[in-house]
Amino acid sequence: MSKKEDLEETKEQAEIFERVRKAHQTETAEDYVELIADLIEAKGEARIVDLSQRFGVSHATINKIITRLKKEGLVNSEPYRSLFLSESGRELAHHCKERHTIVLKFLKCLGVSEQAAKTDAEGIEHHVSSETLKVFQAFIKSSSKAASKETK
Repeated sequence: MSKKEDLEETKEQAEIFERVRKAHQTETAEDYVELIADLIEAKGEARIVDLSQRFGVSHATINKIITRLKKEGLVNSEPYRSLFLSESGRELAHHCKERHTIVLKFLKCLGVSEQAAKTDAEGIEHHVSSETLKVFQAFIKSSSKAASKETK
């Protein structure tokens, strides 16, 4: 049991949980636009079947989410054609990819295995603040400087 003085202030705790709820609401959109961008970069196109295979969900689930992303102005598509990101979708994908890369590098700098870092980064990236990302980046930079000094 925690002591009364160990509890967060009510308002502060509510703000923390509100931020987490907002992050949960955007996770799917962020994952989808990031993967669509990656597929377009790697293969020249992103198809429903590719998303279905990579996310491990049904075509119906993908179609439902793509419909939502189209309403949000993040994705464009035509029947029987590949998916494309709108300008705002490309911007979101770029932001998500940067955040993902920082979290992944940070975890690897800590000594987390490649596979665990990849898995953990997928969850952490959606909940990390910009302040924390800046600290992660500084840590990565200082770790790489220290590593380069050791090899000289």
